Amino acid sequence: MNLGVKELVVAVILFIVAGLAEIGGGYLIWLWLREGKPYYWGLIGGLTLALYGVVATFQAFPSFGRVYAAYGGVFIVLAVLWGWGIDKKAPDVYDWIGAAICLVGVSVILFAPRH
Repeated sequence: MNLGVKELVVAVILFIVAGLAEIGGGYLIWLWLREGKPYYWGLIGGLTLALYGVVATFQAFPSFGRVYAAYGGVFIVLAVLWGWGIDKKAPDVYDWIGAAICLVGVSVILFAPRH
């Protein structure tokens, strides 16, 4: 699938929004169940996780499996950044190397020439 610049930008934005919804929703549920936050944190987390599932369907790529596989790599990068920014746990060199490998994998999955 050949994407123009506009379509590529939209795809990246959708991956980021979906990732933030999944990580944010999971984090709210984590805080509710593991750190004793009020039940509505978990409810909001669950709704946010549902939003993640909806956002991912807006991708222009035709294959569910490829979109979700590629999204998995983006999710890993976002999770490392979330841990650094929200949990204040600085990634080490191995976190960055692993995240970079995932982005290479995402690129192969989405942009490899296919017939």
